[in-house]
Amino acid sequence: MNNMIRIFTIFANDSHHSGISLNSNFLEANVINILLLLFGLIYVLKQFLGSALLVRQNKVLSAIQEAEERLQQANLRLEESEKQLAQTQVVIKQIEEEASLTAQKVRESILAQGKLDIERLTSASKATLSIAENQVRQEIQQQIITLAISKVTAQLQNQITPVIQSKIIDYSIMQLGEKI
Repeated sequence: MNNMIRIFTIFANDSHHSGISLNSNFLEANVINILLLLFGLIYVLKQFLGSALLVRQNKVLSAIQEAEERLQQANLRLEESEKQLAQTQVVIKQIEEEASLTAQKVRESILAQGKLDIERLTSASKATLSIAENQVRQEIQQQIITLAISKVTAQLQNQITPVIQSKIIDYSIMQLGEKI
């Protein structure tokens, strides 16, 4: 405080020498009017600024509450989305398992059908071969029989004389006569 008084006295004494001076007479310097004006401004502005700050504070608080509500709603939507994602993943896993089982069954069915087709074709080819063999045998037997008959006929024609021929005819007639 003493330092302040010293500063004021230095300004007061030095005012005669320079252009800046401090008037120590409060009434002349209008300090009371300035102070009254300052206190009046503070009082009036306090109410005005207080109400403006209160409005601003209410706006900020409502904005914070709205932001918190949106955050809660976003968290709820996030939880619901995560649940839906989990359910979707379960459904996808089930579909993949079903697809795998279906593919396995189809593969097994195709293999079984292929085996049946191979067995059917094998038995059909065996039957075809058997039929072909039988036809070849019959043709060979037919040719052998035809050749044998031709050979026997040729030999009989060479060996049968008219006397033997008449004995065969008589013998055949006799057998027919016994049957009747």
